[in-house]
Amino acid sequence: MYPELFHIGPVPVRAFGLMLALTFLAGVFYVQRVTSRDKKPFEPYLAIAYIMIFGGVLGARLSYVFLHWSDFSNNLADIFNPFQSGQFGIAGLNLYGGILAGMAGSIVYARAKKMSVLEVFDYFAPTIGLGIGISRVGCYLNGCCFGTPTDLPWGVTFPIGSIPYMVFGDQHLHPSQLYSSLYGLGLFVFLHFLMKRKQFVGQLTAILLMAEAVFRFAIEYVRYYENEMHFSLWRMHPTYNQVVSWGLFLGGAVTYVLCLKRQRGTMDQPE
Repeated sequence: MYPELFHIGPVPVRAFGLMLALTFLAGVFYVQRVTSRDKKPFEPYLAIAYIMIFGGVLGARLSYVFLHWSDFSNNLADIFNPFQSGQFGIAGLNLYGGILAGMAGSIVYARAKKMSVLEVFDYFAPTIGLGIGISRVGCYLNGCCFGTPTDLPWGVTFPIGSIPYMVFGDQHLHPSQLYSSLYGLGLFVFLHFLMKRKQFVGQLTAILLMAEAVFRFAIEYVRYYENEMHFSLWRMHPTYNQVVSWGLFLGGAVTYVLCLKRQRGTMDQPE
């Protein structure tokens, strides 16, 4: 666990922040390569990348605040105050809030520029996997998003004073961050392989939504959450992220079917 990697003068460089920066740079580089290959103008895709990163961070922060409102209701300045507990940085982001906010902003921009929304998302789909793969390493180094106790031989422990230690002591925990990182990198490789072989516009986007939904629903069972993140539903106790994953899977399945039908309808039309 290395939440602070090094210092530049008095300013600490935090692992999670550095991984987020690397995620953005790697994603922009990837989109530049694939759009250049397909002879697409890169400038609007770069603008969408900025919308995704800044809108995503804002959405991730606000959704975290919403789900942990009791921690902020008495001091609203803490929502965006980077100086807390003697450290510089804003702790507490929710992945799905960031993805949904980034997607919403990108849709508005793409439509304003008369771009195909699904084609845009297809170009960015592999970068979501790449981003998960890189940023979850930052989570592991930061000691957040940790797992539940396990007897498996690859269980990990966290040092005294860390949040995982405060919750579970020296018990071995699922390295849920590394599970997510491996999944993200695998998803990136698969979607990149599919990029030049896709059958219709929107296919990568639909597969991304369904794959992310299935993985996120499963990983929640070995990841620790505060009680505020759980609620009762028909004698079940899912997390809010699991409920969102149901919607993501449904949205991905509907997108896949509708886009496939549109493609077949186009192919069946007489010339």
